[in-house]
Amino acid sequence: MPTLDTRAIHDGEPSPRVEGAVSLPIFQTATYTHEDPSEEVRYIRYNNTPNHEALHGKLASLASTDDALVTASGMAAISSAMLSLLDAGDHLVAPQSLYGGTLDLFDDLLPRFDVGHTFFPEDDAPSTWSRALTDSTTVLYAESITNPLLEVPDLEAMVDFAETHDLITVIDNTFASPANLRPAELGFDVVLHSGTKYLAGHSDLAAGVVAGSSDLLEQIGHTHKLLGGMLDPHACFLLHRSLKTLGVRVRQQNETAHALADALDAHPAIAQVRYPGLSSHPDHSRAEALMNGFGGMVSFTLASDTNVDAFFDGLTLPIRAPSLGGVESLITQPIHTSHASVDPAVRDAMGITERFVRISVGLEDTEDLVEDVTSALQDA
Repeated sequence: MPTLDTRAIHDGEPSPRVEGAVSLPIFQTATYTHEDPSEEVRYIRYNNTPNHEALHGKLASLASTDDALVTASGMAAISSAMLSLLDAGDHLVAPQSLYGGTLDLFDDLLPRFDVGHTFFPEDDAPSTWSRALTDSTTVLYAESITNPLLEVPDLEAMVDFAETHDLITVIDNTFASPANLRPAELGFDVVLHSGTKYLAGHSDLAAGVVAGSSDLLEQIGHTHKLLGGMLDPHACFLLHRSLKTLGVRVRQQNETAHALADALDAHPAIAQVRYPGLSSHPDHSRAEALMNGFGGMVSFTLASDTNVDAFFDGLTLPIRAPSLGGVESLITQPIHTSHASVDPAVRDAMGITERFVRISVGLEDTEDLVEDVTSALQDA
């Protein structure tokens, strides 16, 4: 099989090329002629325009799944999947350390549909996870690299656990991206992405991805069609373009993030660094065994005598903004962004405080970025 880089460029492309165009054109139309009643209706909300179909084929190839579906955002992907797989009275289990928007979905929206959930500590032995189960548990949800603590769960054990208890496995693979990890190859049933992040890679669009078996994607696609969270053809075009450079972008981000994590780990202004590539990370061995690279995200806690405001003021390269995965480095305090709506007691228990910082490493020169961040620390 061709490598991911080759598949990212060639898989999913129309054959023959549309009017000979090397790049797939933007089909900026909402509807299509339907002269043969026996043929499927082609309509923008049905996600079956040429732009959507090319993306679906390419994304399924990158995820190592039968099929894929693009949505208007990462949360549209998560919501469509969960509302498809869970019925009233069902229950899901998941690790506690999840993205704030997902926690909101589980805590606020799903209970309105009589769907319950129980969190279990990721670092507990798999043998204890069954305590979280009920007679109504049908889904196990996880993140391949958690946001923002950068933990790497025992994904293989999760798949085994789910098979034992007849659960559907759903995983958000946004932080790893297919360049570093393909959870379907480990046995996960449904793989989700915020395509806004590494897949798009340029901080210029919002998108989501659901990938999995044809049967599950048909079910999720029906719900998504009803919710109406389709991706506009122009955004499809931009995402399609960006996927072709996914591998080369992520490899460079992996390399720079590792160098930055090493520098931060040795800096006296830092109390703790979280990066799966460090040997001191509790999940390092697992990440090394599972992943092609350790990712472009680095989280760290500033030492108690470090001036937080002075540190941020001293930065010149990283942009203080939410989101991640773009060509420019973005830095944020999750307490004010991704986890602003999370219960403060839960945040504190997770170690997400004012001194906890998350940086998404971009494509700046490695030495330039490391120098910029460490200089800001020196002056803080």
